[in-house]
Amino acid sequence: MDIQRLQERLNVIFEKNFKERDELGASVSVWFEGQEIVSLAGGLCDKEKSREWDERTLVPVWSATKGLASVCFLKVLHSHGISLDSNVVGLWPEFGQSGKEEITFEHILSHRAAIPAIDQPASIFEYDKVIRAIEIQSPLWEIGSIHGYHPRVFGFLLDEIVRRLENVTLGQYFHDHFARPMELDFWIGLPHDLHPRVATLYPGKMSNPEGERDFYRAFADSGSLTRKAFGSPKGLASVSAMNLPDALSAGWPAMGGVGTASSLAKFYAMLTNLGEWNEVELIPKEVIEKINKPLVEGIDQVLCLKNRFSAGVMMEHFSADRRPLFGGSSSAFGHPGAGGSHAFSDPDRQIAFAYTMNQMNYGVLPGAKALDMIDEIYQT
Repeated sequence: MDIQRLQERLNVIFEKNFKERDELGASVSVWFEGQEIVSLAGGLCDKEKSREWDERTLVPVWSATKGLASVCFLKVLHSHGISLDSNVVGLWPEFGQSGKEEITFEHILSHRAAIPAIDQPASIFEYDKVIRAIEIQSPLWEIGSIHGYHPRVFGFLLDEIVRRLENVTLGQYFHDHFARPMELDFWIGLPHDLHPRVATLYPGKMSNPEGERDFYRAFADSGSLTRKAFGSPKGLASVSAMNLPDALSAGWPAMGGVGTASSLAKFYAMLTNLGEWNEVELIPKEVIEKINKPLVEGIDQVLCLKNRFSAGVMMEHFSADRRPLFGGSSSAFGHPGAGGSHAFSDPDRQIAFAYTMNQMNYGVLPGAKALDMIDEIYQT
C-alpha cells in the first residue's frame, strides 16, 4: 500500500465532503497492519460555530455500536462455554414465553429471532419494562426461517444476557474488557463529565437514497414492520433527542455508542490482528472465526434490501443497485450507523476503517462521504 498517496487522496475526498456535500464536522481513521496511517478531523461541533471539531471530538454513532456490542456478547458466551446454537431459554427462562423457546443465540445475532418489535408499550429509557415486554412478545415470523434487522430490540437482548452472565451491563463490560486495556476514547454509556466533548447531531435532508427506496416506502407506512421495528421500544423519535444527556449516557448496545473515529477504527484494528493487542489476547481466535462466518443472506424483512450478516455484524453483499459497503472485500465485516457513520475490519488485508460525523445523511447505509474513501483505500 502506498501510504503517502493514500493520505493525500483521502485528504482530497475529506475536503470535498465539506465543500460539496454539506459536511459539518467529521473524522476519518484508517489503520493498516496495526498502525494508524490516516487520521483526519475538521469542521465544527455545532452550527452555532461554538467549537471546532478535532481528533478528540466525541459523537454518537448510532448502530455502528452494534459491532462492538456483538464482539462483547460473543466473548461473554465463549468465556462461559455457551455455544451459539444453544437455546436462550436455558439461561433466561422467562424469555421462552409465547413460542420463543426455540430461539438460539445465533438467531439473535443474525437477526433471525423474529422479534424486531415489541407489542407492549415501553419506553427505550425503561429497561426493566422493555425486558418484560420482550419476554411476553410472540415471534413475528417462523423463527430462523428468514431474517429482519432488529434495530433496537437487538441491544436489549444482548444486554440482558450479558447482565445475567456477568452481573454488569454490556456497556460496562465493553469498558472493562476493551476500552480500558486498549485506551479507547469510546463509550457505550457516556459518563456525564464527558458530555461537553460531544458534537451536536443534525438530521439529514430529505432524499431517496439509491438502493434504499423500498425501505423508505415501508418506513412511511405507520403500520409496516419496518416502522414498528425502528420505533420499538418507543421514544427517541428524532435525531435531536440523541443529543440529550440521558440519551448519551443510556448505554444502549444497539445504538448508544459515543466516541472518536480513531478509537472506533482501533477496535476494529484489534480484530484484524485476530483479537490480540499489544501481545495480549483480548478475544480468542475462535470468536474471530465466528465473526467472519456468514450466517444469513438475502432480503432483510425490515430494511427491505438484500444484505448479509455473520454473528452480529454485516458482511459484504454484492448488489447491482448499490455500492459496496466494505470495498468489495469478502473478508471484511463491520457495521454502519444511521446517517453515515461507518466502521469495519478486513483481516485479510489488515485494514480497519472508521468514519464519524455530526451532519447526518438521509439514509440507513453509508453514503458517498465514507464510501469514496473506502474505494480509495482498496484502489491504492
